[in-house]
Amino acid sequence: MTLKVELKPGERIVIGRSVVTNGATRTQLLIDGSDPVLRERDILQEQDADTPAKRIYYAVQMMYISGSIDKVSKIYTKLTRDAAVAAPSMLPIIDKINNHVLTGALYKAFREARNLVAHEKGIFEHAERSARLREDGSTDGEPA
Repeated sequence: MTLKVELKPGERIVIGRSVVTNGATRTQLLIDGSDPVLRERDILQEQDADTPAKRIYYAVQMMYISGSIDKVSKIYTKLTRDAAVAAPSMLPIIDKINNHVLTGALYKAFREARNLVAHEKGIFEHAERSARLREDGSTDGEPA
């Protein structure tokens, strides 16, 4: 199956173990093959993996790029266990990621990890709203 990717000027994409940088004009690439392909906007740098879900995302990203779970499986397992204990609402998404990892569908696992990061963001936003309400002296969402 051919993957069609449109790149903006200057946008980068990872194909296999190579980084391709687009020139000054919009470009369309047609990619055949089974090497991993990641757009720049989907790549998480290690130093930016600063939350439990982002660390899981990064681990799955590394599995996808390498095509193997061997190098990061132990840390991935620890990360997912710790995240599920800390935030049980993450467990259904973690289960989906795990199923994809176990069946070798690493791109699907990577895409599902994006959902985990979004879910975690919602948890953090809810906690921040709750903290603001407590500071305002309200317990039911109505101003004090």
